[in-house]
Amino acid sequence: MKKKLWAAALCVAIIGGITACGSKDSANPESGSPGSKTKITYWTGDRHDSEYIKELVDEFNKTNPDHIEVELVIKGDDFDQALDMSFQTSEAPDVIRVKENTIQTFYKKGFLSPIDEFMTDELKEKFPLMDNLNSFDGKRYSLPNYGTTMRLIYNKELFEKAGITSPPTTLDELVADAKKITEVGKGSGAYGFAQNFKSPASALGRSARVIAEVSGYGGFGYDFKTARYDFGPFKPIIEAFKQIKDDGSMLPGVESLDIDPLRAQFAEGKIGMYLSFSAEAGVYQSQFPAKIDWAAAPAPSIDGDFKGASGFLGGQWLAISSKTQEKEVAWKFMQYMYNDSTLKQYQEKGFGIAMVPSVSEVAATPSVKGIEGFLPNQYDGVWPVAPTVAVQGTKSDDAFFKYIVSGGDLDAIIADLNQRYNSALDAAKASGEVKAEPMPDFDPAKLAGQYTK
Repeated sequence: MKKKLWAAALCVAIIGGITACGSKDSANPESGSPGSKTKITYWTGDRHDSEYIKELVDEFNKTNPDHIEVELVIKGDDFDQALDMSFQTSEAPDVIRVKENTIQTFYKKGFLSPIDEFMTDELKEKFPLMDNLNSFDGKRYSLPNYGTTMRLIYNKELFEKAGITSPPTTLDELVADAKKITEVGKGSGAYGFAQNFKSPASALGRSARVIAEVSGYGGFGYDFKTARYDFGPFKPIIEAFKQIKDDGSMLPGVESLDIDPLRAQFAEGKIGMYLSFSAEAGVYQSQFPAKIDWAAAPAPSIDGDFKGASGFLGGQWLAISSKTQEKEVAWKFMQYMYNDSTLKQYQEKGFGIAMVPSVSEVAATPSVKGIEGFLPNQYDGVWPVAPTVAVQGTKSDDAFFKYIVSGGDLDAIIADLNQRYNSALDAAKASGEVKAEPMPDFDPAKLAGQYTK
């Protein structure tokens, strides 16, 4: 049954702000009096679907019969930090956008409230239950909407100009192609490669991660076979990124580049290629209409051999804050956002392909340029969820970013990361916060393609 659900669920998110602020207090403190409203806030870090979400929220505010008013707040790459601060200052939102790489952390920090009390038998049947993705310790905290694949996004015109006939499949080709593109494009301000290093976790989470995963290594440095952290496999990946930077093949200013400015530059033809999520197709249709011919291809592996799977991400969308004073009101908003019509439109408007079986069965495939490059292929698969640990000192993404831009002893950096991450893992296991046991028979190659059949 689990495989069947995942098979029905496998999907692609296909597009990648707006900030509305206000008081959470009711317009009229006398509940039920004419004109009184119950106000709640919804925070999201997504910008690719921001216009559609704003339309949904506006429609809900105008039409719901319960006098509920939702305040939409759209953050950028500082979403996690802003959320942390909101819980410290008692200004936490009522509804939170959670993702595959944040829900576990938010759960452990106590930011989320279980929704089991609202789950009817019908809802339980409709929305797939996924351990460590939307449920923890037997309780549900979110429901799925759509999922995501990761790809290499490239400018076909710059590739042709540089004499490159096909996307790179190895790190060596990635470095060489970035250099070729820069040589022919630099005169007009175009460079071979870019990363959004304003947030190293965001940049490497959409690039180094997928290269490691298709090469057979855990994307977060965790080895499922041994149940230990080992960042050694990232060495050739980080070295390749540094080589691109040293060659002058990386867009200038990437140290402070956010993802939306990167997208804007790509849409203008100033970037040859970058790695990202499947949200990009919609981004270049509506958010930053592309002025160039572009496409998406599987991410390169370290050496051209695909020994793992490109991570399929998803299983969650909205969650209720543990700090809300209006849990039932927040659930009514979630019900609206998760109704079939809304989810169906989410796919048909090109914002994502549904991973809810009852929706995917009836929703039409969106007509969006570039979607074909993001569709599930033989390299996509679902990885187990790596443990989340509270590591002391510099995190891996920040350490690798510093090496890429400033150099240093990469072997020493990796040894230090291994020591600190495994110490944190041991402490988390000893306290009972984390369960991590070796999986000696784990074969990442078997993950690939099994949900596309």
